[in-house]
Amino acid sequence: MNKEVIITTIQAADDSALASMIRSVFDEYGAPTEGTVYVDPTTDHLSKVFDGNGSVLFVAKDGDKVIGSCGLYPTEGLPEGHVELVKFYISGEARGTGIGRLFMEKCYEQAEKFGYTHIYLESLPAFGKAISIYEKQGFEQLSAPLGNSGHTGCDIWMLKKIV
Repeated sequence: MNKEVIITTIQAADDSALASMIRSVFDEYGAPTEGTVYVDPTTDHLSKVFDGNGSVLFVAKDGDKVIGSCGLYPTEGLPEGHVELVKFYISGEARGTGIGRLFMEKCYEQAEKFGYTHIYLESLPAFGKAISIYEKQGFEQLSAPLGNSGHTGCDIWMLKKIV
């Protein structure tokens, strides 16, 4: 990885590389794919999904290579003031470089700008290290999901009050 990592918002040109990177993280961890973003058809055209409506998807690039993503989406059925932290994936080569922390800071800042008071997320046991990072960031585990993400394969639900 070079030192020219940039974080921008998603563009249509990022769609294919981002979908591939997300799926490679699942493959790397041997995470279940059914009922997850892995098989969600929107994964192949995320720039269309994150086109306005109180949502944003940040993408990290090392030169032209997509190495990470993290965003916010007003998932249907969430309580008022809540937004979902979504598509938080970092390629193996970019983990441990501080990109995840930068993503979280950008998402907290953007969530407040959008007027959200809480950030919700869903995850899987296969991503245990990420879950411990969320807990250190102040996320607390819930006993049931919020909203209607459609990702029935996720069985860890967490929430953080940001305002």
